[in-house]
Amino acid sequence: MQTDFIIDLLMHVKEFENSDAYKTSSNVDDFRMWLNDKKYADESPTKLFKNENHKVSFTENEICKQVLLLGRYSKLLIRKGLGDFPELANEEFTYLYRLKDEPFLTKIQLIEKNGHEKQTGTQIIKRLLEANLLEEKNDLGDKRIKRLNLTKKGEEVFHESVSKVNQTSKVLSGKLQNNEKTELLTILKKLNEFHAHIYTDYKNADIAEIGKTLKF
Repeated sequence: MQTDFIIDLLMHVKEFENSDAYKTSSNVDDFRMWLNDKKYADESPTKLFKNENHKVSFTENEICKQVLLLGRYSKLLIRKGLGDFPELANEEFTYLYRLKDEPFLTKIQLIEKNGHEKQTGTQIIKRLLEANLLEEKNDLGDKRIKRLNLTKKGEEVFHESVSKVNQTSKVLSGKLQNNEKTELLTILKKLNEFHAHIYTDYKNADIAEIGKTLKF
């Protein structure tokens, strides 16, 4: 093995140790994810396609890249933040919190409010039911319809996990000033309202059809 390779690897390890991503509990997987994200962040659409004769919408591509990166970072933080609650550490906590806010939703309503595909949402609900965090009850007006609600255990887990979720949210918000947080929240809500419309009205459409219909 070449000495230069080892030196280069050690330099990357040192950079990782000095980064905000490094924690005393960090392992090889954390280093690998940081290295992948670093490589991805160093690239730009212009650089990626400059030799391919493709038109690049730089700003839109950068938005896409930053959203993807933020999604990866948030998943990592959620796993760390909810490490004491393994039954919530993936997407489950959003379902539990949604039902706390809006009890007695149907399965489809809960899945759609979380922006998931039916199969993914069904699996999440199944895991929460098996963990005895949710329960199903017949609708009072139509017994063919099942509605979901938190169990006593689900209520307890919700209250126990709130402080961890708050800590995770603060870390995810970074060192933005209060006015920056407010501005970002306004923009994100506007963007999510747009995508909620696509999610609801264009479920079976491909990206070309969506773009044509919305006149992109």
